[in-house]
Amino acid sequence: MGGQILPMAAEPATDLPPAQVAKLRKAAQDFEAMALGEFLKPMFDTVDLSKTMFGGGAGEETWKPMLISAMAKKIAAGGGIGIAGPVFREMLRQQEGRVLPQGSSGS
Repeated sequence: MGGQILPMAAEPATDLPPAQVAKLRKAAQDFEAMALGEFLKPMFDTVDLSKTMFGGGAGEETWKPMLISAMAKKIAAGGGIGIAGPVFREMLRQQEGRVLPQGSSGS
């Protein structure tokens, strides 16, 4: 599985240029990283850092959002939690102008 939390689905067949598909995949991965960052924020907000080696403070508060963002990007790059795949497929479908059959959920 190569470090992925969930296995990556097969690449959907498309007539779009490979560069455009790559941009869509990157946008979907970036979206997942942003969502993961929002999930991670509360975890860091609940930890009392004043008694740790670095002791909290303004510097730590300044750098914490960047740490959370970097962690979220790393998780998403490693396969994430399965958000990027469906987002990518929907973005691909929208770019191709395809319409889902009535009653279909898109999965």
